Amino acid sequence: MSLYPALRPRRLRRNPNLRRMIRESTLSVDNLIAPLFIRTGHDVRHPIASMPGQFQLSVDTATREVEELAEMGIPAVLLFGIPATKDAVGSDNYDVDGIVPSAIRAIKQAVPEMVVISDMCFCEYTDHGHCGLLNQPDSPHYDEHLPEGYLLNDATLTLLGQASVVHAEAGADIIAPSGMIDGMVATIRAALDDADLSHTAIMSYAAKFHSSFYGPFRDAAESPPSFGDRRQYQMDIANTREALKEVVLDEGEGADILMVKPALPYLDILQRMREYSNLPLAAYQVSGEYSMIKASAAHGWLDERQVALESLMAIRRAGADMIITYFARDVVHWLS
Repeated sequence: MSLYPALRPRRLRRNPNLRRMIRESTLSVDNLIAPLFIRTGHDVRHPIASMPGQFQLSVDTATREVEELAEMGIPAVLLFGIPATKDAVGSDNYDVDGIVPSAIRAIKQAVPEMVVISDMCFCEYTDHGHCGLLNQPDSPHYDEHLPEGYLLNDATLTLLGQASVVHAEAGADIIAPSGMIDGMVATIRAALDDADLSHTAIMSYAAKFHSSFYGPFRDAAESPPSFGDRRQYQMDIANTREALKEVVLDEGEGADILMVKPALPYLDILQRMREYSNLPLAAYQVSGEYSMIKASAAHGWLDERQVALESLMAIRRAGADMIITYFARDVVHWLS
């Protein structure tokens, strides 16, 4: 006889059906968002060396990819652009014929039901690789009271609003501002509403940290900063209260969905966000998280399927309603 007959949680772990019946968190295709990198050209499917299994795609190739993702049941894609030409103001981002607006139109024509999310930032489009307009002596926005090279907040907001309208008019269902620019949600919401695009939602990168886990992404999007880093606008990795402050601000400005990025190293932030907000929450399992699992699996050190699913379940358990993950296609196969 057991000395502690009432303390037997293992009773409910005896077989798979019992474990399934009491499972608190679930992971399904409905939770997945697949990121895609769009570049100029035709019939392009260029492998990303630091992200095995991921590719830079031309608009036509990306459209075929989205058709396959839709057949698999994946409900949404997140688009990043790699323009043919970059300049100081990232003009391709607000060009109606720019790389991402062109991709949005093609995708929505081919797969109208696919939720298309447009990442709204300027780092992929500027020749300096920073997320907006910089304080430079030759700029009409130059402010002698600010350091040279400082990212100009309000001038960048104007372009974010302009670009968001272009992407929404092309058919984007959701605009996802990711630059951590003060006031970005309010500015984009006002710009969309003024353009009679009030149906377009905003998924804010509310807590985006200055993380070392972004390395492979910068290869994929060809967007490393040409000088310095992004600490002046992305969040300090040590701060929790500041992240919650950003959440409060973005929710108050009209965000429809809040995001934390990266995901796994910031599950505490995600959990705190879930306790605070009733808005839907997204988490971005970023390139470094993906590539670490891929590299370890390639060496036989980890089981790719088991580790990827465990990490995604942890993100769900912490409170994410949706997960941006490069494993999206794989997850569908693993769960089937």
